[in-house]
Amino acid sequence: MPEIAESLVDKYAVAETCTRMAVYADRREWEKLDALFADKVVLDYTSLNGGEPVHLTPKEITGSWAATLSGYDSTQHLLANHLVDLDGDRAVCTASFHATHRLAAPHGASLWTLGGDYRWGLTRSGDRWLIDAVVMAATWGDGNQGLPARVAG
Repeated sequence: MPEIAESLVDKYAVAETCTRMAVYADRREWEKLDALFADKVVLDYTSLNGGEPVHLTPKEITGSWAATLSGYDSTQHLLANHLVDLDGDRAVCTASFHATHRLAAPHGASLWTLGGDYRWGLTRSGDRWLIDAVVMAATWGDGNQGLPARVAG
């Protein structure tokens, strides 16, 4: 029974770490977000932007996200259906996402919404789980798809 309890605690901690990534990004709490990541992170948003996955430091990730997300009036990244697989000091978490981005627009709708799945890789570091890989697989989008270009300037 103790092994089952430990597994449940780890699964909860992994899912909460992944959820905190979305919450801290939406709240623009960059220092808290930065603390969730390992020293190097594989970031894969190729389903949205094309290109290749990149290897970034936490500061590079939060700096990029701060520049992008702060251009919106607000964002809300909702996560559901977390599934966590543990393998010793490694974990993989998947979850469905629904991300809404709002920017007052003089022409067109003020919302751009995406949905799909996230997959995180995490490694245990002491009593914490740190994110070392993020794959965002967008499967649908709706609304004003011109908003990201407006935010980018």
